[in-house]
Amino acid sequence: MEWLFKKIGLVARHSKPEVVQSLLELARHLEQQGLHVFIDRDSVTRAEAQGLTLIDRNDFGKIVDVAIVLGGDGTMLSVARLLAPYRIPLIGINQGRLGFMTDIPLHTMIASVSSILQGEFLPEERMLLQSSVMRDNVEVAQHLALNDIVINRGAMGQMIEFEIFVDNQFVYSQRSDGLIVSTPTGSTAYALASGGPILHPTVPAIALVPICPQSMSNRPIAINDSSEVEFMLTRGEDARVHFDGQSHCDLMELDRVLIRRYRNPLRLLHPLGYNYYDMLRHKLHWGERLL
Repeated sequence: MEWLFKKIGLVARHSKPEVVQSLLELARHLEQQGLHVFIDRDSVTRAEAQGLTLIDRNDFGKIVDVAIVLGGDGTMLSVARLLAPYRIPLIGINQGRLGFMTDIPLHTMIASVSSILQGEFLPEERMLLQSSVMRDNVEVAQHLALNDIVINRGAMGQMIEFEIFVDNQFVYSQRSDGLIVSTPTGSTAYALASGGPILHPTVPAIALVPICPQSMSNRPIAINDSSEVEFMLTRGEDARVHFDGQSHCDLMELDRVLIRRYRNPLRLLHPLGYNYYDMLRHKLHWGERLL
């Protein structure tokens, strides 16, 4: 049996015992096939992983050929940002809820993963966004995002005011609860709930989606993915910028957030037969009978 990938990294959410059990089952199966398995040390305890190799997930990029994520899209997002600089491909096994990116069901885990590791897969590239938060022309924060970068009002609940520039050209000023800057991957997340369009992953675009704008004429807009977006906060006492909903940075008035496409795409490996539209139809319940 010929294996295309031989050094495998495994990551899971340790908070769910059933996920840990699946991870250990997969790890032991892969080791029995003669593969080298490295498990994220935060995903299991030493007692659970007896006889298996534990490493820090921050070292995955230097060691593994491919990373397998067991969990939901939240786990996938954090691992994707970590491995994007190394161009390590990801495989997602869904043990969350919707699972737009973790597309392998648990009951086919062993068969699907084995086929992919032998080279039977459909590869797909997803763009990421990189951002810099500038204050008085000094960078105070830098982050990556696979889904979206969201600037919104804080706990005080007042609308924020801001200006948007694309490639140094003024687009609009707006008063709203905030703005979502979304990749095609993120178009099925917060952006969709805020009235944004669904963008196929191959569409080279970035979506700007207002959050509850004061003016009803402020609509979502899709721009070329080679563009640079500049957000400038003109009024807002406790505004924040969030990166994939997993980290954030507090903003001050006149802070600027510069957003552009990251140099490396994320590479996802899907099982043969994967179809994006089938996934949308299943996850979003399209075509079901309305009661």
